[in-house]
Amino acid sequence: MAKIAFVGLGKMGLPMAQNLVKAGHQVTGFDLSAAAGRAWRDAGGTLAPSLAEAVAGAEFVISMVNTGKHVKSLYCDAGGVIAVAPKSAMLVDCSTIDVETARAVARSAADSGFTMVDAPVSGGVMGAAAATLTFMVGGPEAAFERVRPILAGMGRNIVHAGPSGNGQAAKICNNMMVGIHVVSTSEAMALGMKLGLDPMTFFKIASTSSGQSWALTTYCPIPGPVPTSPANNDYEPGFSTDLMLKDMRLSQEAATAVGASTPLGACTASIYQALVNNGYGPKDFSIVAKLLSGELGLAAKKEPG
Repeated sequence: MAKIAFVGLGKMGLPMAQNLVKAGHQVTGFDLSAAAGRAWRDAGGTLAPSLAEAVAGAEFVISMVNTGKHVKSLYCDAGGVIAVAPKSAMLVDCSTIDVETARAVARSAADSGFTMVDAPVSGGVMGAAAATLTFMVGGPEAAFERVRPILAGMGRNIVHAGPSGNGQAAKICNNMMVGIHVVSTSEAMALGMKLGLDPMTFFKIASTSSGQSWALTTYCPIPGPVPTSPANNDYEPGFSTDLMLKDMRLSQEAATAVGASTPLGACTASIYQALVNNGYGPKDFSIVAKLLSGELGLAAKKEPG
């Protein structure tokens, strides 16, 4: 059993922290949001009134927050984790952020005597609840081996991606692929239906042919073929369009920084931008199928407003 401080108890962090408790760990939660803190407490979790009290005596500090700016502030500001956590604690950031911020925060942690890894996840809210997440871990090999048993309480696949920041690199590239795949699947299914194909028939064909993908067989973006997909729950997330747009932007910023060509990534980002511009950010990102079928009546490549 490990003593763990978990910072960030939102839609992903809450079930992740709950699974650590189920795995037998002693978990103290903290969140700046009073509502998130209440949800954790109401679920039986131990809630600390301050960050300093949350990390006191912790062997591991795990964070799941929104952006690189939030990660940097959480760890590096006066009164942040680096300032108040025990030097023996291992720092684990599971947020999805830009590679350079992840590496900069890890350097700051190392300069203060801490070991830190970036460990973003794939699997969404459903994976977080079921403890089936994939963790992409960037950091020293020894740190990876130390944290692996802790991450195993929250996920099924735990992969060492290389040095600090490489976990974020893997996550950004993976989510760019997912974003593109859901758009391409939505386009193909919309075209098939307009050509007179029954959607279930086409699903059966494509899911056993070269068009098969996770976006089709697990996260099918149209209602019917996959009962557990968000499409069958009025596109409630899941993984929100706001978050997919964030990740697509991260991929494009990274591509620009290293001079990589990602034309499909750029086009896909503009499509999710159109959804967000028109108020669909809180819906699951697979609602792009309704945009591409014409059901939403929006311009798919509408520029930011």
